[in-house]
Amino acid sequence: MIKLVGVVGLGNIAVRHRRNVKALFDGVRVIAMPASGRMPKEGIEHADTVVPNIQSMIELNPDFVIVASPATKHSEHSIPLLLSAIPVLIEKPLAGYKDDALKLAAVASQCETPVAVGYCLRYLHSSLLIREMLSSEVIGSMFHASVNMGQYLPQWRPNKHYTETVSAQAELGGGVLLELSHELDYMQWLCGEMEPVYSHLRNSKALNLGVEESADIMLVSRGGCVCHMHLDFLQHVPSRKCSFVGTKGRLDWDLIGNCVTLQSEGGEKVLYCDPTIDRNEMYVSMIKDFVALIQGQENKCVDVHQAARTVELIDEIKAEAIWGKVI
Repeated sequence: MIKLVGVVGLGNIAVRHRRNVKALFDGVRVIAMPASGRMPKEGIEHADTVVPNIQSMIELNPDFVIVASPATKHSEHSIPLLLSAIPVLIEKPLAGYKDDALKLAAVASQCETPVAVGYCLRYLHSSLLIREMLSSEVIGSMFHASVNMGQYLPQWRPNKHYTETVSAQAELGGGVLLELSHELDYMQWLCGEMEPVYSHLRNSKALNLGVEESADIMLVSRGGCVCHMHLDFLQHVPSRKCSFVGTKGRLDWDLIGNCVTLQSEGGEKVLYCDPTIDRNEMYVSMIKDFVALIQGQENKCVDVHQAARTVELIDEIKAEAIWGKVI
């Protein structure tokens, strides 16, 4: 029975996790911890106690901890927990830097404490259907895929100015590549490990940030699937779509509409569509799945080695990128 859970971080995603933990487990007590180490002056929503640091968290011996601090602090917060045999669910991305990601993966292998990474989009019904369709070769052998993800950063967190958010600050793991790493994760989950061929990163006068606000990338899988990916913080009307083209047709996936459509010689067929789904269910399913991992049951958790590869891929994309500006 889950009786005590820790959540590191006080941001929006940490609030969601604390609320979900309270709803999932009867009588559970939740420990909150500020990522910065500065104790808050006000009470923390959905928290029974607040601790100042990881050592204090360890001393309370929670059943598991969700690390929802900025990406560049994930290894600092997660490694002591893993070495203390406390299971850890780490918010995506695994880390802000390749070296930290590889270090975390090495520690996870060494201590064998249950650990997973929170790529919640894998729990959407539409994503599971896409994976099933691709695995069964409904569209035949795949030629290429295209991804378009964009959302206007100032609209993300209305309770905070966008320049003060993690997304806007390089030292906290900001920029579209780390913030929108879901797309890089699911493409490798669906099509196999990818390598960058070309990348163009840009800043705009519209947001004037010190991180990449727009990225255009060409990737290729070991199986020869070419992926064109566009990510940005600039689109006022959110868009999150992906298409897969093969020898027998095309699968179109609308992640916001939560719809999957098959285009083939037989015409267009909607395989699934439920735009009214409660998206919080992704996060609830992820926590349930992590508890299954802790208990040694069947699960679909994203392991740290897969997540480390995504951080490595981001590092490679940045290293090879051409930089430009959007007017």
